Amino acid sequence: MDVVEVVVTGPDAGWLAGYTRTVVEERLAACGHQFAAIRSVYRWEGAVHDEPEARVALHTRAALVPELVARTAELHPYDVPCVLALPVSGGNEDYLRWVVAETREP
Repeated sequence: MDVVEVVVTGPDAGWLAGYTRTVVEERLAACGHQFAAIRSVYRWEGAVHDEPEARVALHTRAALVPELVARTAELHPYDVPCVLALPVSGGNEDYLRWVVAETREP
């Protein structure tokens, strides 16, 4: 099973909860585990920023990553949203099968 965890950050927990619900309803992800409050320090347009954000870890098929990246670009308020696909090298086989069963065919 080729499952990945896709990390997406957003401006706040409310926006990210709605985004997560959308991609789960559209079967681009089986689920999302959200961190309601994180702090992001980053360089943007020549200045260093220190901002509150929220983060979600989505579980999905590796083959759906391009569709998930495209859908995130449509929904996200940022010009350049953070979307990182991290490989899953193992885990509970029943859970991994569930992730595949709850996501659509690419």
